[in-house]
Amino acid sequence: MEEVSRRSFLKGSALAAAGAAGAAALAGCANNDAALSETGSTPEWMPETWDYETDVLVIGYGGAGLWAGITAFDEGAQVLYLEKSPFRGGGSSSINMGQWTAPHDADAAAQFAFEAFHGQTPMEVCQAWAEEAVQNPDYADEYGLEYTLGDSPRAEYNLFTGYEEMYVGSGDGYGAGFFEAMDQHRADRGIEVLFECHDEELIQNPVTKEIVGCYTLMGTDETPKAVKASKGVILCTGGFEFNEELQAKYLKCYPMRGFYGWKYNTGDGITMAQKVGADLWHMQQVCGGDDAWFDDPEIVPGGVSVQSPTPNYIKVSRLGERWGNEEIFSPHGGWKPYANFDEEICDFDRIPSWYIFDQTSFDGGSWGGMVGGAATENGGMGIGYMTEGLDPELGGWAGWSADNKWELERGWITTGATLDELAANIAASKWDDKMDAEKLKASVARWNELCDKGADEDFGRQQLAKVETGPFYAIPLYPGICNTIGGARRNENANIVDPSGNPIPRLYSAGSFGNMNGHTYAITGGNGSENWCVGRIAGRNAAALEPWDAATEA
Repeated sequence: MEEVSRRSFLKGSALAAAGAAGAAALAGCANNDAALSETGSTPEWMPETWDYETDVLVIGYGGAGLWAGITAFDEGAQVLYLEKSPFRGGGSSSINMGQWTAPHDADAAAQFAFEAFHGQTPMEVCQAWAEEAVQNPDYADEYGLEYTLGDSPRAEYNLFTGYEEMYVGSGDGYGAGFFEAMDQHRADRGIEVLFECHDEELIQNPVTKEIVGCYTLMGTDETPKAVKASKGVILCTGGFEFNEELQAKYLKCYPMRGFYGWKYNTGDGITMAQKVGADLWHMQQVCGGDDAWFDDPEIVPGGVSVQSPTPNYIKVSRLGERWGNEEIFSPHGGWKPYANFDEEICDFDRIPSWYIFDQTSFDGGSWGGMVGGAATENGGMGIGYMTEGLDPELGGWAGWSADNKWELERGWITTGATLDELAANIAASKWDDKMDAEKLKASVARWNELCDKGADEDFGRQQLAKVETGPFYAIPLYPGICNTIGGARRNENANIVDPSGNPIPRLYSAGSFGNMNGHTYAITGGNGSENWCVGRIAGRNAAALEPWDAATEA
């Protein structure tokens, strides 16, 4: 008897589940033909003609979209992508660290996720993810992805059941290397990507509630194009990092302007899904820390990783008060201290915060990521995070100068001969007007006093050096870095559901548009693993459906 591998068994089980899920989701849709045309003509809600036709339509060509579309194709479906960017695609997953979760045991990983998310993500969703996640190394091998597996457990928290089974894989070449390899697989399969697609609107059968395709605008053409999806639509539209209106509506603190990422992530999927009755979840959650932000989209659209080359610096609030240990850098949870609300100003008093430093630090070396500089394991530095080599139109830039002088001349760095002058210049800047000179001077004086004592008695920082040699400088900091997490709520089959938990037939999602990390981002490599695992689940289930127009065509 031929040996059946664990992965083959799991894949077979998943396909069986996909068929059952499809049958369940489409139960009650047997009257589809009548719903399409009771009079023999095209119903009012459906386009008279279709500009494009496919089996599975994937909206968003990033990491999740890649896995969803390639999986659907490999399961026998015709696939078409709609992508907002003018070329390339790739999304945030193509400019991140390229990490993904690879747990050793599915049940343990599911329990870890369920506990870490405080039950906000159902166990069946955690279990479905975990059963895929244990196969991630096998899939990486199958697709020829170069990677290194960690040799010890790793997650954002070690206090939950199952932590000892949580491991992380790191792709060679970071996210860019992953995207290049998978984009080639897509090209080899002949799957088409239509670029400059925007303002999509899903087409829903009003009787059966099935999603049968979408309208989209392309480039500057104001005439909507109708795209038919005979089996299903998968939304992989990413987060809403570049939509401050949605940030203010949903996030625990705002504005979060420090996101390094994909400037096309403006929450488009949220409106699309809500219009067809979808519920939302995890809208308040973020995977991120803090970055500098310079409001200079001509050069760089989002946040920039910065770091003092010497210890002659502190971080203060917008009011000038030092508020934490500057050495603690958390790229996935470091945004949370920014949610500090000050009743006196009726606002978040740490947005923005400021790095304050002196001439010694300025002369000590580059404050930002330079070309050829490697990012640290936890995501520090790097060009605009990991955008080195990215086309400027998509958000790439040349990197920080070696001596900080270009940034000073550009206005990214604020300066003053004295602390009083620096405070005045900050208060007159485009970023904020709340800087208090007396509080700033008191914070610097206290820091210098701690340096004389040889111990940071306030926050425990280890490397100490005075901020005393003028002129003085400041760089604005905002929460951000990685991505938002919220989006349409989905079930264990990656099927988007309504507020009652009922699946919306033929509508799926994957990736940061509705990431499963509820309560907090708890799984290291969780963004990548979400793309890989839920992308495969969505692609597999959509491809398993019978076409909604099969009887009509027959």
